[in-house]
Amino acid sequence: MAIENLIENVDSQIIKIRTKSLDVSFNELYDMYQNKELTISPDYQRLFRWGEEKQSRFVESLILEMPVPPIFVIETDDGVYELIDGLQRISSYLHFRGERLGETEDNFLELQGCDIVDDLNGLTFDKLPKALQIKIKRSFVRMEVIKKESEISLKYHMFKRLNTGGELLSAQEIRNCTIRLLGSSGINFLEECSKNDDFKSVINRIAADKRKTRYDQELILRFFAIKNDIENYKYPVTEFLTRYLEKITTKVIQFDYEKEKKIFEQTFKFINDNWGEKVFSGKTTNGTIKNEFVLYYFDGIAVSIATLIERVLAYNSNKEIVEAINEIKFGTELQSYKTGSVSGVKTRIKLFTEGVERILDGR
Repeated sequence: MAIENLIENVDSQIIKIRTKSLDVSFNELYDMYQNKELTISPDYQRLFRWGEEKQSRFVESLILEMPVPPIFVIETDDGVYELIDGLQRISSYLHFRGERLGETEDNFLELQGCDIVDDLNGLTFDKLPKALQIKIKRSFVRMEVIKKESEISLKYHMFKRLNTGGELLSAQEIRNCTIRLLGSSGINFLEECSKNDDFKSVINRIAADKRKTRYDQELILRFFAIKNDIENYKYPVTEFLTRYLEKITTKVIQFDYEKEKKIFEQTFKFINDNWGEKVFSGKTTNGTIKNEFVLYYFDGIAVSIATLIERVLAYNSNKEIVEAINEIKFGTELQSYKTGSVSGVKTRIKLFTEGVERILDGR
C-alpha cells in the first residue's frame, strides 16, 4: 500500500469517530443518573467490585481535590449517555450519595480506610460538614463523549481498547459489555443457554470463583466456536472466542440460533444422562474420580458428541458410546494433547470423534 493511501485510510477512519470533551461536576453526574440521562448497563453494574475501603479512598481523593482520570460515555440516539469507562469511580460516588448498585451494598457508603484524613472514617455523605458536601459535589471530571454520529463498529473497537475501571475482569465479562455495542443477539443467546439445567449440572464442578465471572457463558461460546469454526482457531483462545462472537453478532458468518440451541440441549442432555457432573473430571491413580473440572475433557467430549449428535441419538446403545469415550478420556494418547495449542485442541477432538464414529459404524 502506498504511503499516500495509508494516510488517506487513517484519515477516513478518524472522521468516522465524532467526539467532544466536557468538564462535568460529580453532582451533575448524580443528577443525570437519577434522571436516567446517564445509564450504566446491567452487565456493568454486576461488575462493580471495589470494596468499601477502595470506594472510600476515592471519595477522600475527591475531597482533597486530587486529579481524576477521564470517563468515557457513548451518546445514544435519544441523547442519553451510556457509561463505558469509569464504572468504579462513578459507582463509588453514587454509592456515597445513597445509590445502591452492587448486590451486597448498603444504601449509603460509610467511609472507612481513609488513610490521609483519618477523621473522615465513619462518616456518610449526610454526616459531612456542609462545606465538604459542597466541595465533593463540585468536584469535576473530564467526560469524553463518543457522539451518536460515530460509526458503531468504531465505537465498539474504542470500547475494547479502554481499561474498564482498572479491575481484573474476566474475558467473558468484558465481552458481555462490549459486544452489545454491535448487537445483543449473541450475548442473549449465551445467557439463555447458560440456564439449561443439563448444562448447569455437568459443569457443576467448576471453581466457585469462576462462576462469578461468567465462565459458564465462556464455556458455551467456546463450545460453539470450536464446533463451528475450528479451522479458524488460533492461539490465544481468548481472541479467537471474541472474534467468533463478533462474527455471529454482526452476521459475518451465519448462525442458526434455533438449530444450534437444539444441538446444545441434546448434547448436554446426553452427557448429563450418561455421566452427570463427573464427565469432565479426571481420576486418581487408584481410580477415584476427582472433584474437578478439566477443560480439555470439555472440548473433546462435548464437541465430538455435538458433531455426531443425530447419529448418537439414533444409536441403540449408549453404554458402548460411553465406554468408548471413557477409554479415550483415561487413555495415554490424550495426555499428549492437553494444551490450548491449535494442534492440541484439534487432535483431542479428533480422538473423541473418531472413537465415537467407530462405535456408530460398528467398529
